[in-house]
Amino acid sequence: MKERARILVVGGGYVGMYTALRLQRQLKQELRRGEAEITVVTPDPYMTYQPFLPEAAAGLISPRHVVVPLRRVLPRCHILIGEATAVDHAERTATVTTLATDEEGTGPRQLTYDEIVLAPGSVSRVLPIPGLADYAIGFKTVEEAIGLRNHVIEQMDIASSTRDPAIRDAALTFVFVGGGYAGVEALGELEDMARYAARYYHNVRPEDMKWILVEASDRILPEVGEAMGRYTVTELRRRNIQVLLGTRLESCADRVAVLSDGKRFPTRTVVWTAGVKPHPVLAATDLPLDGRGRLKCTPELTVDGATHAWAAGDAAAVPDVTAAEPGKQTAPNAQHAVRQAKVLADNIARSLRGEPPLTYSHRYVGSVASLGLHKGVAHVYGRKLKGYPAWLMHRAYHLSRVPTVNRKARVLAEWTLSGLFKREIVSLGSLEHPRAEFELAAGGKPSDDPKGSS
Repeated sequence: MKERARILVVGGGYVGMYTALRLQRQLKQELRRGEAEITVVTPDPYMTYQPFLPEAAAGLISPRHVVVPLRRVLPRCHILIGEATAVDHAERTATVTTLATDEEGTGPRQLTYDEIVLAPGSVSRVLPIPGLADYAIGFKTVEEAIGLRNHVIEQMDIASSTRDPAIRDAALTFVFVGGGYAGVEALGELEDMARYAARYYHNVRPEDMKWILVEASDRILPEVGEAMGRYTVTELRRRNIQVLLGTRLESCADRVAVLSDGKRFPTRTVVWTAGVKPHPVLAATDLPLDGRGRLKCTPELTVDGATHAWAAGDAAAVPDVTAAEPGKQTAPNAQHAVRQAKVLADNIARSLRGEPPLTYSHRYVGSVASLGLHKGVAHVYGRKLKGYPAWLMHRAYHLSRVPTVNRKARVLAEWTLSGLFKREIVSLGSLEHPRAEFELAAGGKPSDDPKGSS
């Protein structure tokens, strides 16, 4: 190994965390001798296990158990809370802004490196739809999931207390845009929670609520197969959820969801889960990108044509060597990201030691999805499951995949307790503006939205 290897990992998500975790094990002796150092640049001090976001939104898992603290699991790495805004690989430098950048007044930091892992993930793909930026809610972070839970319960409180039928109808109408995993699972879990919560309202019944799923294509959950996708539509419609296929959201200005088929729904809740796009930092690099803005990669997870640059996950276009048809790439999902991270870390260690790299090869085994408590669909190893068996498989699979024994034990304990006791249905929207009450008491101007969610 060279005298000192500086490894920079951009991103603390699936790929970033698992790569750094594996590297600190593979390079344990080198790190101890000072021959290597690993720096992880991430906007959050934790990794979010996104498959648990719907259950966190439904109150089945505590939000602190959906995230993994990076400083705890990566004790041999330097964790820098900040955002990489540009990468000049020719000069081996990355431009990084931190939480202290503005206060320091010296501008962004320039980090130098010998090896770089680009794993910034993706961001929501937002279309120029009128009213979307003003009223819609995303579903990619734990903050958005808990905010959405608070918001849904608060809408039920508004509907219960108002005398205006129009306000009540808008409060009890929930529109979800996007029929992928995030949209369908979030809708299924929240509808299940709201249906349960309605028993504690004297004037709100489950049938008073309108739940609407809008999907531009002709199917939902394509990952679980066409048959399971049709079953999911049937199951959702059996629960009085409107599933509108081949339909787009045209506008949500003035709190009215206008669809491409002419339907109009006055609503106070629009949840946007209609796809993602590569992180903007990729466009601010001198590395090759494909037509979708992802880094062109080799089967060894190096950036094509660039030495000492590595990528995986949502940010990378990785060839699928197991596919029969040429040119196919691996799907941008957690199943591939976790496995790619291990191969990527091994290849960095092998490269530093002068050993030949490994090729990433993994045949997709299938998918599982939750549709609410005790409800789900699965298509795994060619077998199709639905209902309770699929839901149980969903929980078992993700419990096995969530990082650290600590998190596994905490999640399992919460699932056990939620099976023994009733759901918690309280809204804590004021957490989003904790100083609002004090500002009002101190004579300040009250916030337009002191509760934070409506």
